[in-house]
Amino acid sequence: MNAITVKSIQAETHPQTKMLFWVLFAGSRGSVNRIRIISILKNRPLNKNQMSNELHLDYKTIKHHIKNLENNNLVSKIGIGYSETYFISEFLESNMNLFDEIGTKLVESN
Repeated sequence: MNAITVKSIQAETHPQTKMLFWVLFAGSRGSVNRIRIISILKNRPLNKNQMSNELHLDYKTIKHHIKNLENNNLVSKIGIGYSETYFISEFLESNMNLFDEIGTKLVESN
């Protein structure tokens, strides 16, 4: 099993962006759930309850990860309260190659 490191990521992006993506999607607890959330949001915007049902995760778990992703400008929302709908941010959209590369490297290392 090969370890994934920031230096092994090949995408041509800012080093701080690489570090942020590595920490959120490979280097911390819950990174698998964050990858799963982004992966479904790539296909269509969803609210927290829909994500919870689709991913078979507790609502509070989704709420926690969405807050982390939102604080790091990786997801955006429209609406308020229970009608908040989340989608990937422009920042993540412009760095999707980095997200995809990290996901691929994680799959290869397992």
